[in-house]
Amino acid sequence: MSGISRSQVSRLCEEIDDRVKAFLDRPIEGDWPYLWIDATYLKVRQAGRIVSVAVIIAVGVNGDGRREVLGMAIGSSEAEVFWTAFLRSLARRGLRGVKLVVSDAHEGIKASVSKLFNATWQRCRVHFARNALAHAGKSGRRVVSAFIATAFAQETAETASVQWRKVADQLRPTVPKLATFMDDTEQDVLAYMTFPPQHRAKLHSTNPIERLNGEIKRRTNVVGIFPNEDAITRLVGAILLEQNDEWAVQRARYMTLESVAPLSDNPLVSMPAVAA
Repeated sequence: MSGISRSQVSRLCEEIDDRVKAFLDRPIEGDWPYLWIDATYLKVRQAGRIVSVAVIIAVGVNGDGRREVLGMAIGSSEAEVFWTAFLRSLARRGLRGVKLVVSDAHEGIKASVSKLFNATWQRCRVHFARNALAHAGKSGRRVVSAFIATAFAQETAETASVQWRKVADQLRPTVPKLATFMDDTEQDVLAYMTFPPQHRAKLHSTNPIERLNGEIKRRTNVVGIFPNEDAITRLVGAILLEQNDEWAVQRARYMTLESVAPLSDNPLVSMPAVAA
């Protein structure tokens, strides 16, 4: 394109900013039993320096089984105070009914979740596996991965916990650090097992928003270094708005209404159907 004046560019940016702000600040209505949070890092200029900032994205599934982008935030670190401020902003907009929050083991997020929501925290199983295999060494990774997978293959939370401890005990003589790591992370990695079986494949990791993060990276790599945080909000917010619109027009629900309804705090939604 050519022949576009600065005033036209400015006007277009203002229109995008207004749409993105309205989207990111919109009220959140209804119950949201499941919440996924993930972060990606982008480079931005600040006071003449180039620094990395964390861009946090939250995606939720509501009581109708529909998936939506709920919010985003930009911060210099992922400390507890940042997580708390972000989750509190979602709560102020109306986020409620959260039963499970899925994320990587970022410092401070577990404490923030317990502080603001009466919810369980799920440590991303994929990220856990990477951390666990780092203790196994190259030669033992395949065997260790197969051992741990036997716990994930169980059908109930109780049997998964029993198998988890068996695996940890088997590994303790040869890989004590890994066994201790499994002891410390058991409850957080297996938290999803206490939820409906038909949901578990989507609850054990942050994979449901990995595709969204991939699209953000693809689009932001073209920019490279952002001039300021407003530019990040403009581009990433527009991508999130675009994705949310795409999810909204999909005919199929992300989770079936019948399977999600029992998790709702709204008695009119969670009440079982009365036989005719």
